[in-house]
Amino acid sequence: MNAVITGVGGYVPNYVLTNEEISQMVDTSDEWIMTRIGIKERRILKKEEGVGVSYMAIKAVQELIRKTGLNPLEVSAVVCATTTPDYMLPNTGTLVATHTGMTNAFGFDLSAACSGFIYAMEVGASLIVSGRHKKVVVIAGDQLSSITNYKDRNTVPIFGDGCGAVLLEPTDENIGIIDSVLKCDGNGIKYLIQKAGGSVRPASHETVDNNEHTIYQEGKVVFKYAVSNMTDSCIEIINRNNLTPDEVQWVIPHQANLRIIDAVTKRLEVSFAEKVMVNIERYGNTSSGTIPLCLWDFESKLKKGDNVILTAFGAGFTWGAVFLKWGYDSNQESMSCTNQVL
Repeated sequence: MNAVITGVGGYVPNYVLTNEEISQMVDTSDEWIMTRIGIKERRILKKEEGVGVSYMAIKAVQELIRKTGLNPLEVSAVVCATTTPDYMLPNTGTLVATHTGMTNAFGFDLSAACSGFIYAMEVGASLIVSGRHKKVVVIAGDQLSSITNYKDRNTVPIFGDGCGAVLLEPTDENIGIIDSVLKCDGNGIKYLIQKAGGSVRPASHETVDNNEHTIYQEGKVVFKYAVSNMTDSCIEIINRNNLTPDEVQWVIPHQANLRIIDAVTKRLEVSFAEKVMVNIERYGNTSSGTIPLCLWDFESKLKKGDNVILTAFGAGFTWGAVFLKWGYDSNQESMSCTNQVL
């Protein structure tokens, strides 16, 4: 028995933060951002008080329910991958389950930074394969605007807000999640970290004044590790499953930097133009949300049986790849929802 994706939902906020606006905040330009990162604009949750990442997750799940005809009472587990939960406690997965009618499910959060979705897929698939769960909703997304330092020219152009959700169900067909390679290395902490807000450095006047509740990144180091580890994970997946580059229909990489995506796909000898899903130009880096938002955007292009490789790299360091065979041909209803901004 395999776990297979049977539906996709997504949400991005309405507000578009352009490169021109960012160039008024810090010393940068549209040309600099496009050349080095590949991002033209990103979505930002202009929130009223009390609205956080759960707002976007609820919207994504509501679309998933509408598109699939899912009875929310049949969902028994909700796995929510996020680095920006509404609160330290309670967990965001529980809040989303309650507010979307999935009241028979247990919910929890999973934190693996930008690798959150592929980690959560492994967990959700394991729940299905155990035989104890028939419908599992996997949510992944972040409100990175809440932890971005808008005075730091090195990070402010990168991050945006968004969320995706998928439904996992069991199948005895040769489709679904086939294999995964997931790894981590805590030595990466010094290169990509939110320094304060946890138990080591709780919030204080000092941590707030020093902007330690925002993302700190050493971009050149992260770039090098991201390219090598994403590539190695994909190659291991390809070799383990006796695939050739021609037999891979789609590669869906984490949307962190267009140059990272290009470097990884060149090493994999996969056609960037024909086989790589990319929407970083419009959404930026939404951390755990980037891969499900690609599925949401490109759902109409996916066909049953397509060999798909997901790969990501995030703080921690965390990284890996997932190999799946796509489970369905998109119908007109799901195609009509693609790219919808609610």
